[in-house]
Amino acid sequence: MSGYPFSAVVGLDDLRLALLLNAVAPGIGGVLVRGEKGTAKSTVVRAMAALLPEVCVVVGCRFACDPESADPQCPDGPHLGEVAKSSRAARLVELPVGATEDRVIGSLDLERALTAGVKAFEPGLLASAHRGVLYVDEVNLLHDHLVDLLLDAAAMGRAHVEREGISVSHAAQLLLVGTMNPEEGELRPQLLDRFGLTVEVSASRDPKVRVEVVRRRLEFEADPQLFAKRWASSEADLARRIRDARARIGSVVMPDKALVQIAEICASFDVDGMRADLVMARTAIAHAAWHGREEVNSEDVRQSALLALPHRKRRNPFDAPGLSEEALDEVLNNHAPSDDDPEPPSGGSPSPGTDSPSSEPESDSSQPESSQPQSGQQDQPPTAANQGGRQEPTVESPDAPFKTRLLTVPGLGTGAAGRRSAAVTSSGRVTGARRQGAALGKRLHLPATLMAAAPHQIVRGRNGSGLIIKFDDVRLAVREGREGNLVLFVVDASGSMAARARMRNVKAAVLSLLLDAYQRRDKVSLITFRGSSAEIILPPTSSVEAGAARLTSLPTGGRTPIAAGLLLAHDVLRRERLKDPQRRALLVIVTDGKATGGAQPLVEAYKAASLLATTQVASIVIDCEEGVVRLGLADALATTLGATTLQLGELGAEQLVSIVHASRNGRAA
Repeated sequence: MSGYPFSAVVGLDDLRLALLLNAVAPGIGGVLVRGEKGTAKSTVVRAMAALLPEVCVVVGCRFACDPESADPQCPDGPHLGEVAKSSRAARLVELPVGATEDRVIGSLDLERALTAGVKAFEPGLLASAHRGVLYVDEVNLLHDHLVDLLLDAAAMGRAHVEREGISVSHAAQLLLVGTMNPEEGELRPQLLDRFGLTVEVSASRDPKVRVEVVRRRLEFEADPQLFAKRWASSEADLARRIRDARARIGSVVMPDKALVQIAEICASFDVDGMRADLVMARTAIAHAAWHGREEVNSEDVRQSALLALPHRKRRNPFDAPGLSEEALDEVLNNHAPSDDDPEPPSGGSPSPGTDSPSSEPESDSSQPESSQPQSGQQDQPPTAANQGGRQEPTVESPDAPFKTRLLTVPGLGTGAAGRRSAAVTSSGRVTGARRQGAALGKRLHLPATLMAAAPHQIVRGRNGSGLIIKFDDVRLAVREGREGNLVLFVVDASGSMAARARMRNVKAAVLSLLLDAYQRRDKVSLITFRGSSAEIILPPTSSVEAGAARLTSLPTGGRTPIAAGLLLAHDVLRRERLKDPQRRALLVIVTDGKATGGAQPLVEAYKAASLLATTQVASIVIDCEEGVVRLGLADALATTLGATTLQLGELGAEQLVSIVHASRNGRAA
């Protein structure tokens, strides 16, 4: 069956251009495609791979060496003199999400090592993708160290393998394409910066465009061969342009004026490091070659900035990627822009590289607002005098987040790879060996396997260099690494929490823990309760950025239905354990304990806490009660729940580790 033609794709101009520029110059460093599900990301990548020119390879070389310029360090080499050669299509290698490090970079050939006693290298996917395309779908779900390996290879054009007594270096010049759905979580900024270009894709809201997309797709599914034939001429033209641009790129001139523009743009947007400058220069050269120009001009520089800078301009992990085209044009038109413009023109765009401070105007809470009927949007808390009346919900902006130390779930888990709690994982340090329970796998514990087989060689009639290995001899390595957890926040958003602007401190504390969860590769969920019910503000997700955004806009006001919040948390934990039984949870309850919702609010709250305690979840209660007279209701709630109580004012970096370890006295959730 023919693949969907690249030239038949409707819209997605930026994505198509980024892929074509990387096809012309793989040294750009690859493309990261961000977009919602169902936006044809995978279809476009596969279609682009079909346009790449055929490659001439040495026959029998597992590393796709070019006969005209063979890699002198090729493990299958050296390829000297006249060698047999053949041509084949450039490969599209797809990396599955569950791939191991051995599968990516290669490893010891276990079959030859155990049967013939030969130390040989078995190539991985990087070798297969040499001179082709390596496609990583859902790259944000891949383990961080594997993403590092891929990006290193894409940047250097070589892969280095040091493991099991093997030292190998081979060429890995490839076009790296990663796709991701931001709803499933972001890549760390350090990894984002390593991708050459980034493109945001979304489905068109124009009905005419959507109709054309569906029409072409139905035509393709009805008769793929006929559809491909209709677009064959356009496909051949694109393939020819890629070949011509590759041949032309070495002669494209980068004038000093263009270099100055690149430097000015990167400096104006406050981009860290020099990688952005280099990527922009390579992209501008490729763009000029693609359009048949012999010299880079301002349009090439502009287009390179739109593709290379959006993901590098982030100043905060929760910032969304983006780039102001108006600000970019301003820099291009002015070779000496001011770093700080104290009074930007009215209605104009903000200075590049800075966040607009005008979105949160400062106000003096002591200043009367009698002339402005604001419906209760001031920082003044509700008083006891108006508790009997109806309160309008208010929105408190959080204080600045603070750095937290590692917060872990006690015990040893087996959940998804992450950076928080101790767990038995497929990566990490080897802590022991166990018997093989299935077919031979890549996590072989070689010394333990040899030790198990060695005493039986005479009985088995060994004669020669190889060992006689039985299935019972095979041992797998037991590795201890780190896992990601589900951090479930249950936040009291009632009117009492707004007193003395406590909600600002509460949001800052939760935002700090969200930032820590982002860095630890956790899933998060956010439940709030106020008025007469509880609500799941954020279902369990890896998109911590969504949690931070919804927390910031969280309103407060009304009564305190604690029982509803705890029961909803119990339901969320139950459903998540059915979906992912290996992922352990940490429950963080933020409240002052003053239950006021329901007929018997305190009794109902303690019943709900007792039910939640049966789940054996590691939990803490952050007590937000203030004042000279303290009722201790949050502490009583924590006792019923089996959790540890922490005062809001004590939620600092020094307390976090001891809190969690004490929460369950070493009991795993």
